[in-house]
Amino acid sequence: MKNINAKNAVKYAVLIFWTLVSLFPLYYMLMFSLKDNSEIFGANIIGLPEQWLWSNYSKALTAGNMGLYFFNSCIVTGVTILCTILFSLMATYALERMVWKGRKQANALFMLGLTVPIHAAILPVFIILRKLHMLNSYQSLIVPYIAFALAMAIMICSSFMSSIPVELEESACIDGAGIYRIFWVIICPLMKPAFASVAIFTFLQAWNELMFAIIYISDAKFRTLSVGIQSLSGAYTTDWGPIGAGLVIATFPTLIVYLLMSKKIQTSLMAGAIKG
Repeated sequence: MKNINAKNAVKYAVLIFWTLVSLFPLYYMLMFSLKDNSEIFGANIIGLPEQWLWSNYSKALTAGNMGLYFFNSCIVTGVTILCTILFSLMATYALERMVWKGRKQANALFMLGLTVPIHAAILPVFIILRKLHMLNSYQSLIVPYIAFALAMAIMICSSFMSSIPVELEESACIDGAGIYRIFWVIICPLMKPAFASVAIFTFLQAWNELMFAIIYISDAKFRTLSVGIQSLSGAYTTDWGPIGAGLVIATFPTLIVYLLMSKKIQTSLMAGAIKG
């Protein structure tokens, strides 16, 4: 009995230590954003700020335009997530439930997207966007993000849709429901567990992406947070507090989204594993 208690104590001690190590970068980033240069570079590196400089956030949001960049990131990421979920669900339904010539080839073409690095297509996508006059707009980021997110989204949705009994659709068809009604009324509600997984993967890809945002957007009014932080470091080379505030503004929404959706993500992944 004592050996078991000792093992549990060691286990909890290791887990607590690892939790503190994992949370320390977030703590340091938050404290970093509330200090001035004298505290950041020597006087008080790790401790709490002697003066809580919330003005660093106002500098980042106003002088650094982080408010505008945050708004742009929300628009680009939000539209990308919604369109990716809708398009991947419709594509998955066509690939899994409909019988048509070339279905397997089309599915293989979609899955081929998993093998193509997103940044390997920078030049051809740039040429296409330039010819379509879509550079320096939200579309110049939304369209490529959706295209590169579809492969993973279709793979996730396929594992769930394949487990839905076909008899449900056959019964609805006998009752007079058409293909569109079956899709919206029967399939979509049953696919809700997959939406969380698709949403979080798409969110992480679109929110943190940098190369496309730098190359396809040169107009400051369409910049996203990832590009905005880079420009902020150039604007505040001697004042690092606002830079830390910008990092907090860019990082903490990701943590909040994960905390809100973590249970749904774990449930969907477990359901997919069991169904697979």
